[in-house]
Amino acid sequence: MDMSVNSAAPLVTEPRRRLIVFLFLMLAMFMATLDNQIVSTALPTIVGEFGALERFGWVGSAYLLATSAVMPVYGKLGDLFGRKYVMIFAVVLFTIGSLACGLAWSMDSLIAARVLQGLGGGGIMVSIFSVNADLFAPRERARYQSYSSLVIMASGSVGPILGGTMSDLFGWRSIFLINLPIGIVVLLGLAFLLPYRRPDRQPKIDYIGAVLLAAAISSVVLWADSAELFGSLIAWQSLAIIAFAIVCATLWVQVEKRAPEPIVPLRLFKDSTFPLLMIISIVSGGLGIGMVNYYALFLQTTTGLSPSEAGLFFIAVTGGIVMGSLTAGRLISKTGSYKPFSIISLSIAVVAMLSLSQVHAGTPLAIIAALLLLQGLGVGLGQQAPIIGVQNSAAKADIGAASGAVTLTRMGGAALAISIYGAVISSSLKGTGAEIQGVGNIQELTPKMLAQLPAASQHAVADLYAAAFTPLFLVAAATAVIGLVAAVMLKNVRLPISMEQKAPQD
Repeated sequence: MDMSVNSAAPLVTEPRRRLIVFLFLMLAMFMATLDNQIVSTALPTIVGEFGALERFGWVGSAYLLATSAVMPVYGKLGDLFGRKYVMIFAVVLFTIGSLACGLAWSMDSLIAARVLQGLGGGGIMVSIFSVNADLFAPRERARYQSYSSLVIMASGSVGPILGGTMSDLFGWRSIFLINLPIGIVVLLGLAFLLPYRRPDRQPKIDYIGAVLLAAAISSVVLWADSAELFGSLIAWQSLAIIAFAIVCATLWVQVEKRAPEPIVPLRLFKDSTFPLLMIISIVSGGLGIGMVNYYALFLQTTTGLSPSEAGLFFIAVTGGIVMGSLTAGRLISKTGSYKPFSIISLSIAVVAMLSLSQVHAGTPLAIIAALLLLQGLGVGLGQQAPIIGVQNSAAKADIGAASGAVTLTRMGGAALAISIYGAVISSSLKGTGAEIQGVGNIQELTPKMLAQLPAASQHAVADLYAAAFTPLFLVAAATAVIGLVAAVMLKNVRLPISMEQKAPQD
């Protein structure tokens, strides 16, 4: 059903229909976010069939690279052409990409299909937040976006388990092909239930700006993987990539100054709220998404837990995120203020990371679980502030672009953090472990191999890994301090109750 409606009014006024549309959006989000998690446990099976172990990491990186590159572009397209058809296009692209992944005949074809899938996945994520901004008033939006956060966390929790189970029962191709029926259901729901709001202005696409921004972002994400590709983040190839990114970013700024419809309007940066929330979003991505990638390794190597036992500790992280997200959503909706939650969130992160840096091989598991719960609570409390803040500070015509920028910086922060954390661990473990009985290269030690070592060797490995994780947690704490400073500098904005009101500042 297509219509043109008053841009100040909610996109859907009937509460029941609005809830149904929101549920379809959440199904699309679950599909897009699950896909990057579900592939992790299936990768060994895929490599067993195709070989090409040296390109193992690119199955995940290709998706992240494509997703990050197109996020700002999709946000701007939604502002120019309307959210409905941009969202539908992204779901179609993601579904076709999933089919291509399921039919892949080699590692190279799978990587190419993951790029196609990522081009759709990035659009789904950005479009969902933009549509939410049209569906709900600012305070009501806080509550509903807390549910969005729960969907993201749920996909992150069940993804690895589901990927391994489906690979064992139906083969690895099933983890991609399952997206076909889900994608079709989402497409039908959006086509019939989501109204089309025609933008007030004539579309003018900033093609040069889009290409330059995509090149700059892709280069940064590629640099984040350069430790794996070239052996170091400061190898000459890595530095060349960064130099190229700087050139593209500089040219992009010059193009955006003159473009009639810039991809990310530079006017957004005139209000200090926007750049400060970008910093917070980068830090939050590194702490909330990037850090989770290392908890399983931390638990299995320093405590001797099996993979399945270590997986149970993610209940503490997820539980904390759920409690924090729901609490923040309701309180922001009630009070109309998001700044305090950013400050509390990042303060908790500093305390949690500093506390984890003191964990050693003999630390009781109950204490570790409590610290993971605390860290999850901090992530949940601050997760919504960046997206709500920029949507409130941006003009109506720029909401899509602003939402895309937040989602992009969060994922970019995660990608950079994963790379930096990995470099810290590798550097700390380099040249260690050879003197331990039964251990050759400690970095190639799997949990199964660790469990078969003599007790004395297991304790020695646990001590080495605990020492290696100490600087990692200190680096994470330092980034949390940077985010905390940005949060303290935020204006004390109170969200409006209705769509028409202007948010006052104290």
